Amino acid sequence: MSNTTKETPIQRAQEFNVKQWIDANGNKTEQIKLSDFKGQFKILYCFQSSCPGCHSKGLPDLKKMVEGLKDNKNITFLAIQTVFEGHESNTYEKLIETQKQYNLKIPFGHDAGDDNKSHSNIMANYKTGGTPWFIIIDKHDNIVFSDFSLNPDAAIQFLKTLK
Repeated sequence: MSNTTKETPIQRAQEFNVKQWIDANGNKTEQIKLSDFKGQFKILYCFQSSCPGCHSKGLPDLKKMVEGLKDNKNITFLAIQTVFEGHESNTYEKLIETQKQYNLKIPFGHDAGDDNKSHSNIMANYKTGGTPWFIIIDKHDNIVFSDFSLNPDAAIQFLKTLK
């Protein structure tokens, strides 16, 4: 038996492949790409408008993080509605309502798959397990966190140390 430990391979972030976006002010915008944020940490929040946990925990945690890190120019926040069920209730219009409801001045994307009725591209490419889900991508486009649960206070404290 060897004394060496097995390291987890670094997972590289893939292109978002999210076709519909609104900007920080709720206006329709062009497709946002991973490459738009070179050299920055990217925090992706995956949700569905019809998800109770997204509203009770995920979106308030996201808002806390956005407010706590608003002065850090090395961090970008993106919220993406990763539709995998309830396509009739998790619509582009609901995405706009959710951004307004939480007064989140960050881009929001609507990802219902390439045909707007299958599974989210983000869920497939990033292997998420549902919603709410947080993904943190470092400035070299490596996924450094991907999970259902995130401690927003610990995340803020850690992310404040990044340059």
